[in-house]
Amino acid sequence: MKSLTLKSLHFLLSFIAFTFSGIAQESDSLLDLDRIYASEEFKSDRQAPIFWVENGDAVVTIEKSENGNDQLIKYQSKDYKSNVYLAAEKLASNGANLKIEDFSLSPDASKVMIFTNSSRVWRTNTKGDFWVYDFESDKLKQLGKDFTPSSLMFAKFSENNQFVAYVQDFNIYKENFKTGEITQLTKDGTGDIINGTFDWVYEEEFGLRDGFAWSPDASKIAFWQLDASEIGTFYMINNTDSVYSEPIPLQYPKAGFDPSSSKLGLINTKTSEINWIPVPGDPVQHYLPAMQWVNKDLLLLQQMNRKQNELNIYTYKPSSSELSKIYTETEDTWVDLRYPDIASNQWGNTDQLIVDDGKSFLRMTENDGWRHIYKISLETGEKTLLTPGDYDVAAYYQTDAKNLYIVASPNNATQRYLYSVPLNGKGKLTRITPQEFDGVNTYDVSPNGEYAIHKFTNVTTPNTVSLVSLPKHKTIQKLVDNKRLKDRLKSLAIPEISFFKVTTKEGIEMDGRMTKPLNFDESEKYPVLFHVYGEPWGVVATDAWIGLYEIFMAQKGFVVINMDNRGTPSLKGSDWRKSIYQKVGVLNTRDQAFAAQKVLETYDFLDKDRVNVWGWSGGGSMTQNLLFRYPEIYQTGVAVAGVANQLFYDNIYQERYMGLPSEDKDKFIEGSPVTYAKNLEGNLLLIHGTGDDNVHYQNMEFLINELIRNNKQFEMMAYPNRSHGIYEGEGTSLHLYTLITNYFLEHN
Repeated sequence: MKSLTLKSLHFLLSFIAFTFSGIAQESDSLLDLDRIYASEEFKSDRQAPIFWVENGDAVVTIEKSENGNDQLIKYQSKDYKSNVYLAAEKLASNGANLKIEDFSLSPDASKVMIFTNSSRVWRTNTKGDFWVYDFESDKLKQLGKDFTPSSLMFAKFSENNQFVAYVQDFNIYKENFKTGEITQLTKDGTGDIINGTFDWVYEEEFGLRDGFAWSPDASKIAFWQLDASEIGTFYMINNTDSVYSEPIPLQYPKAGFDPSSSKLGLINTKTSEINWIPVPGDPVQHYLPAMQWVNKDLLLLQQMNRKQNELNIYTYKPSSSELSKIYTETEDTWVDLRYPDIASNQWGNTDQLIVDDGKSFLRMTENDGWRHIYKISLETGEKTLLTPGDYDVAAYYQTDAKNLYIVASPNNATQRYLYSVPLNGKGKLTRITPQEFDGVNTYDVSPNGEYAIHKFTNVTTPNTVSLVSLPKHKTIQKLVDNKRLKDRLKSLAIPEISFFKVTTKEGIEMDGRMTKPLNFDESEKYPVLFHVYGEPWGVVATDAWIGLYEIFMAQKGFVVINMDNRGTPSLKGSDWRKSIYQKVGVLNTRDQAFAAQKVLETYDFLDKDRVNVWGWSGGGSMTQNLLFRYPEIYQTGVAVAGVANQLFYDNIYQERYMGLPSEDKDKFIEGSPVTYAKNLEGNLLLIHGTGDDNVHYQNMEFLINELIRNNKQFEMMAYPNRSHGIYEGEGTSLHLYTLITNYFLEHN
């Protein structure tokens, strides 16, 4: 063999380096699941909690000190000039600095309450330790220090700045901040009797966690008491943390079973005497989803019947014990409290917005065919329409002296923009969001209505957060720009994303979003992956950041499609949203299937023999229903944490949209995927967490039995002790998405 010359060796090495460089660049442009779920390469920046102070003229937020410890920084809203509000060294106790998970200020801003060392209760970390720093004394003090660590909930200052109240072990306590004296205000809390907080289903479906409020003069505390003693106990099983299995009890009212009894009380904070508010109606067959102080002698109460198709709003005067019904709203379907929408960032806030110096409140309703806002007099109940027109209000935020800030999108249901409307009901809708923010915009408006925290995203843009002035929407400071993530995204081969509309054979027009494979060739045939949800609490075809997994699946050669059917909270009128009543699992499934059928007919590049579908929670139920009801359309599906039998889900959600099983049980059965499991023809992968306290693992086992009974082959994965989100435990997300991805690749 002839030996290499120096020149030819140099050429060979250069060629190898060039080749490997090209391979590396190509590899870097393609995602893999390790990069998404096992690294921080594409980690998104998030805005720390922000607390408006001085009526909105300033904000306080959490930042790191030079030593890496948490501290509070104050920024002036008008120019974002800053100063240290509470230095990290002020938050040291026993040689360790407190980690600030959340914080609040006393009404006179003389004290800061720090929430730390938290623990999870159902969805969120609402138990923990509370510490108070007093600016006047320059001292840090722990509240309830003799109680079990991480056991206090919802601590809040009295309006006179002298006391703090909190919940501990289902009872409400008052603590004198100066003396440290603790007074137990309720004494019957047991777990069955719940004071100042809520049971599982009130939290899950009404978003209610914090169940008490000081009166403006600090003389009273209004609170909820729930009696959950008659609620059935559902047991989850932990098989892995000890030699013997451990049952995990959960008070969970299933559809058709009674909810907790609920009532509202007033505690005299000097005598600890409790008076119960005489709200009419059976306390078991009604819900009390909202209560708020209007002034020191006026409460606003909201009550719903068991079927949730009637809302009554009362005022109550503690001084005279006078209860007055001032507003009633009824529907043939259901009444919403706070409407689910991608722009509604106030989940759990069921209070009405008080306006006109405490003389009126705002109520969003859709009795006239669209979702509109009415101003209602607290004294007379007189209604004034603030948002006339054939469009839906997505959410409302705050007022300045004359105008209300709302979110809407009259011309495109996939997007959201800020508008203002006059509070007197005599003006027009004015768009506030500038034209360059084309996508989904949400806001946290300051109490004085002069500033806002603006969050913006669209399909190609991760969240950005800015402080803006209103109404001119001038950017004062960019708070989160996600520059690092955006720079990493620039290195990726991003597929083409587009929106479309599809009209089914029943004449239903639906919005859709399509992500095409790389190097797309219209003459080729591609497998299609439908991502679905399809129930009243979510939309998928939005102009919001699509996320890495959708990009990844498009890079793998799939056309990824999201479509929103009737019954989803799209801005398309009341009939669109309410048509699903007593038809969950039927109408929404039919819309999805017929839309998929039309899309397959319209786009020749979609392979009718490689049609896939997947979804989570309601989307898991939808996936099951589509495979079982329309096997001629769908070949492969992955259903994650789906409700297989509607009678197994909680009563507030399922009865709201389906009625009562005692009256219409056949409709629950008709909408349940398990009813049609015998029709399975394609490939089905079922995934569920055995510790799912929301959609119980029972659903998967019940469905499995029906599939076995009918000799239908399928695959399944049970994630031990994982909850509804299936994220707990090292490596879980990577394993889950690897499983899903490989299943689709194997069958396509």
